[in-house]
Amino acid sequence: MTLAETGIPACEQIEGCYPPVAVRARGPVAVFECFQRIPCDPCYWACPRGAVLEFRDINDLPIVDWTRCNGCGLCVARCPGLAVVVVDETYAPGEGLLKLPHEFWPLPAEGEMVDALDRSGRTVGRARVVRVVGKRRGDTPVVWIALDKSLLRDVRAIRVRHEEAGGLCG
Repeated sequence: MTLAETGIPACEQIEGCYPPVAVRARGPVAVFECFQRIPCDPCYWACPRGAVLEFRDINDLPIVDWTRCNGCGLCVARCPGLAVVVVDETYAPGEGLLKLPHEFWPLPAEGEMVDALDRSGRTVGRARVVRVVGKRRGDTPVVWIALDKSLLRDVRAIRVRHEEAGGLCG
């Protein structure tokens, strides 16, 4: 199955997006899971450090200068395709930090436990919300979650459990 058929990238495609081990060992870094050439460049304009190199063609995929990226997450909030996350493998012993876009309401609260979902929407673990940022108009909110390091490459979304809300239809 291909990305076009399932909407889920192959392991090889995901591996190709990750910065080298030495870069990840320094701290938080953005991971761009952009796989399609489409006219898009908000990540370039969002980066105050120039880590996303200027596009020669508006359809180019982002190229990152890993020496400049500090994992601030501004590109995460600006990406209309929700294709960018920040991964921090140095967050705590046995625990990583993931900054990911989250377009659902209500937003989770700091300290809240959420379901950690893989790219197919399957629950693969639990995560603790560390911070919620990027609530300005025009930005996608970015939720920072702490989770088991082994899940950093798999988790790309969260589910907030609001049992008291009863859902839309019930």
